[in-house]
Amino acid sequence: MGAPADLEFEDTIQQRIYHHVERSGSATVEEVRDEVRIDSRSGSKPARSGTTEPRVRIPPEEFRETVADLVDAGLLVRDEGELHLALDDEVESYEEEDLSYRIRQARQSDWSGIETAIREVADEGASISAQRVAADISDEGALLRRNDRRSRMFYVATVEDGENDGEVAGWVHLDAPELDQLRHTAELTVGVRGPFREHGIGGRLLERAMDWARDAGYTKVYQSLPATNETAIELLQEYGWETEATRADHYLVGDEFVDEVMMARKL
Repeated sequence: MGAPADLEFEDTIQQRIYHHVERSGSATVEEVRDEVRIDSRSGSKPARSGTTEPRVRIPPEEFRETVADLVDAGLLVRDEGELHLALDDEVESYEEEDLSYRIRQARQSDWSGIETAIREVADEGASISAQRVAADISDEGALLRRNDRRSRMFYVATVEDGENDGEVAGWVHLDAPELDQLRHTAELTVGVRGPFREHGIGGRLLERAMDWARDAGYTKVYQSLPATNETAIELLQEYGWETEATRADHYLVGDEFVDEVMMARKL
């Protein structure tokens, strides 16, 4: 399982291609080549004062080589003609009684399924923080983030057989600012949709996320959740999380005030 590659680019064209994919979540190769343009290299006379050089597509061979270099460097992955961020390509498969599922890095195409899962869990009052996560990805339009200001990682559990094939059963999310004072910490949310519980999905998602955080150099993961979510609190305690603080009556769930439990684990 690989940690995120350092953001080091050989030239500005590499940097611009990477950041276009990062902002978009994913993009076809042709979309990237059409959007990331460079100054004309026609050798014509310099532009007159007050004008700009025309922007042109990157020559095909140079573009292919640049994309290949980004893939080789572990910054992007190319899958069926689309480019995505390359953060973790390992896929784990599990068979639990009547349910087969996989745990893998989320793709941009999982966005709708993740949002559905988050909102179902949030509507139960089980995770207030997850509502903010759903709002963030809706506003930004991209699931994963890896830039000089922020890192965000999602893993999903997807059903692999039956009428629910490919459906998102659960998620885990890590979000970390790239600030010197906080870059050792990452916020985590995790949830499993009701019909898919009791199959070990929550624990396996949690383990996968903590492994990634450890490999990426984070030393602490944390999250806050309502005290009424006893199942999640017990799960976190089982995996070595501790309660750091409790804020009384911090949430309003329905018509009732509920304490916030602030939990963390050092890696």
